Amino acid sequence: MIDDLKGDESWRMFRIISEFTEGFDRLSNLGYAVSIFGSARLKPDNIYYQQSVEIAKRLAEENFAIITGGGPGVMEAANKGAFDSKATSVGLNIRLPMEQSPNPYQNLMLDYRYFFVRKVMFVRHSMGYVCMPGGFGTMDEFFESLTLLQTEKIYPMPMILFGVDYWQGLIDWMRSTMLPNGTVSDSDFDYITLTDDIELVVDTMVKHRAWKDSVRLQAEEDESNK
Repeated sequence: MIDDLKGDESWRMFRIISEFTEGFDRLSNLGYAVSIFGSARLKPDNIYYQQSVEIAKRLAEENFAIITGGGPGVMEAANKGAFDSKATSVGLNIRLPMEQSPNPYQNLMLDYRYFFVRKVMFVRHSMGYVCMPGGFGTMDEFFESLTLLQTEKIYPMPMILFGVDYWQGLIDWMRSTMLPNGTVSDSDFDYITLTDDIELVVDTMVKHRAWKDSVRLQAEEDESNK
């Protein structure tokens, strides 16, 4: 029995490695991409679904690829906006007992068994995050990436909460409860942009891309001068 368990663990390790390998390989030439998160439960008649389509379209017009979790709701909306604009529309699908069925608007689809591998792909291949209204999964992606920024484990990137009415209460709670207790710093809020303005989302991503390009060019210049 113990040997069987050891065998299961060994095969799990190989499955994990294979998911990492496929993800890094297939997304290696993606270029600048923005991840859009949000609830799988929102329908096409929901305003946040419709705004997700528009945000993805506008970002696609600025030559960004769009990455989502590949499922329904906001994920479908963002993939649709990218797909309709002939942009690269990536879906990082996860196998779940409910809610998660791949949407038809993906032209680059990967399938994951492990959440943590999928999260690495989001962080590794996204230049910025747009978090639309969502549930636990959306907040999980947001707070994990926010922690990585806070602890300087990843390069700076925009973290946008879209939907003031939806997210304002969360920001207010963090400021009224976490900040006075010293569990966060006031400067931590600089990582977060709260907005209802689609053009601000696009402008933020365009400016961040320009900054990344300038950093890359400076690094190349420094290397050539050695």
